[in-house]
Amino acid sequence: MTSPRIFLVHAVDVSMAPASTSFKKQWPEASIINLLDESLAVDMLVDGKMTPRMIERFARLGQYCVSAGADGILFTCSAFGEAINHLKTLQSIPILTSNQAMFEELLEQGETAAMLTTFVPSVQTLRDEFFQMARDKGVEAKIDSFMVEGALDALLAKDQAQHDRLIAEQVNRLEKYSTIVLGQFSMAAAASHPAIRSQARILTTPNSAVKKLKQLLT
Repeated sequence: MTSPRIFLVHAVDVSMAPASTSFKKQWPEASIINLLDESLAVDMLVDGKMTPRMIERFARLGQYCVSAGADGILFTCSAFGEAINHLKTLQSIPILTSNQAMFEELLEQGETAAMLTTFVPSVQTLRDEFFQMARDKGVEAKIDSFMVEGALDALLAKDQAQHDRLIAEQVNRLEKYSTIVLGQFSMAAAASHPAIRSQARILTTPNSAVKKLKQLLT
């Protein structure tokens, strides 16, 4: 397979650029198809939880991608782990949640990390995914979660600089952690912000995900 066809499914448009950047840097040979459905994020905020209807919507999204020739699917939305994991049982191609690859890296290291998020519904979903993965691997794990208040509002207002600055400031406050993870695709650009003074290793979801997909499909 010389040019795998990877479908990226986004619930917010701000996830598209970070995903594209990671693919260009790490796997430019891959053929990328972007699907954007902003109603997913809107409805998740309204419902406040995962619903059977949302799980069925993801099943249909996955079937569409497969029927369109996807060799792999990467969901860049961090609040829908349950629906994506259900989809994995229905299809045979590699399908990744936004944080799966990054969490696998953390569990291999066995250290406590700080996880930053900007979207409230993502927090519990990500924690559930992380600890379920730890149980499946039979390892003890710990992760501390922190919200970066105001960052998502800034990003949605097209103020990337303010969004990244708020994340950088939060990173600098987390002095006791040797690893800090940015839990959403939309946060990835902040990892290289010049104001970051922390010596912690910073992991981003798109970089980890692209690396994992490349391993699975080449």
